[in-house]
Formats: sequence, C-alpha cells, structure tokens
Amino acid sequence: MCRLLGYATSGDNQSLDDVLTSSQLETFQQMAIIHNDGWGAALVTDPPEPAGIYDGGAPTPSSNVSIYKSTSSAYADPVFRSIECQGARGGLYHLRLASSNLPLIMENQQPFFADGVSFIHNGDISDLNQRNIVRAPSKPVSELDMLRTGGKSDSAVYFALVLSYYHKGLELHDAAREAIADLRGLCPRSSYNCMIQTGDTYICVHAVGSLKPEKEIEELYARYGQAEHAADYRRIRYRELAGGGVVAASSGFEQRERDGWKTLPNNHMIIASNRTGEYRIEEL
Repeated sequence: MCRLLGYATSGDNQSLDDVLTSSQLETFQQMAIIHNDGWGAALVTDPPEPAGIYDGGAPTPSSNVSIYKSTSSAYADPVFRSIECQGARGGLYHLRLASSNLPLIMENQQPFFADGVSFIHNGDISDLNQRNIVRAPSKPVSELDMLRTGGKSDSAVYFALVLSYYHKGLELHDAAREAIADLRGLCPRSSYNCMIQTGDTYICVHAVGSLKPEKEIEELYARYGQAEHAADYRRIRYRELAGGGVVAASSGFEQRERDGWKTLPNNHMIIASNRTGEYRIEEL
C-alpha cells in the first residue's frame, strides 16, 4: 500500500524537480510521513560513451540504471533530497507502506530490479479471507522465480509473475496483462497498480478490484488529518511533459485538470518510450 510516481521523457534528462512543481514535490515527500516504511528510486540514463565499447570490462551498455533503496522514510532521509535532483530520461519513485505487516527489510524495498526491468507496486495482494498471497499454501510462481526478484513480499510475487511471462517471449506490457489476469483469479479485490521500466520503455498500470480504499487506509489518513487524500487513494493520474513524454502518479498531491492532469481509467495502462517520449494508452 504505497505511493508511486514515474515518468518517461523524449530522451533528455529530467529530474523529479523538473517534472513536478516545488509545491507538488514538497507534498510528495511529505506523504512519506504516512508512507514511512522506506523509499526507493530507479533512474535510467545514457552512458557517457556509445554502447558496445570494450574498455577492459564488459562492453558499454545502451542504458545505465541506478537503483536507490532505503528502509528510512523519504521525509527523514537526506539522501532523497539529492536523488530528486538527478536527471534521467526515465524514472520510478516509490514510497512504501508495508502490506499486511510484511517485514521492513531491504529485500522488500522497491523498486525491484531483475533482468533489466525495474518494478514498483501499490497494493496488498490478499484473497477474500484477507490472507496475503505470501502466506498462501501455494503461489502462482516458483521459488526460482521469486529468488530472481530478490524480494519476499506480495509485490515480489507480482513482479516474479510478470518476469515469468516476459521470459516466455511476451512484450512487457502483455506480460503485465497476463500476470494481472492470473492474480485476479486468486485475489480479485486487490490492487495491481504498478509501474515498470526498462532502458527503452515505461509502463504504468491502473488495475484495482475496487476504487474504495481499505478501511485501515481511511483510518490512517484521518489520524494524520489527511482524510481527504484517502478518498481517491487508488487513483492514478498522468500528464504530458513539456517537450514530450509523460509523468504518472498516485494521488496525494495536487493534480489539477487545468494543469494538464488526466485520470487514467481503471483497467488501463500507459505504454511509453523513454527515448522518444511517445506514449499510448491501452485497455487491459
């Protein structure tokens, strides 16, 4: 049960400072007072030299990926302030509120990263008996698939399932589509809002069983005097970036229609290039 933000540019480096206004960025960081179980970021940039150069080690990659994770709240972590200024042509940011009392350990911090794919998720994947999928007697992925993600949470199960379809040859957005269909067969009311990133692609998925937040979310936000932000907790909105590209985010900070923000319909996904900024919206 987290907050997500991601963006893809037209190939130029932009930071979180660039894609949000100062007041939006301040509010986003303040959300970590509630979502205080850690934070993380995944940034995609071009290497300083052309791809394929042999310089004594592995050849130069076509993209560099920097992953940052912390079990500290982004609100209290001074490192967050330095990362928010770093430019990238694609970026994911994650503020964590741990699902179902799952452990606050580094392995469960997101973004997860494996095989060139970064992944962040907002949701508690539990069945109709409120049993988290991690505690289910059987899972839709193998232990080997789970090990590939490095995580031990319900989000890691989700990512592992996406990767399993991706490795079968599906396009990444189709892999996400198939994984959601499988998980919904087990946990139909759960949230599968996620963002996925490679060196070429950014995907944002809005897929929830119900737009109404869990009772504990409503109570938690009310406790912090922010009950108004709980009502659209599961919403995802997006807007185009100046010069090309797109940014999408969970609710919780000001996303006004007159500033270009649009609501991503439920059961839809954004598929964008972080090299050209071109994007499209598809139904699941």
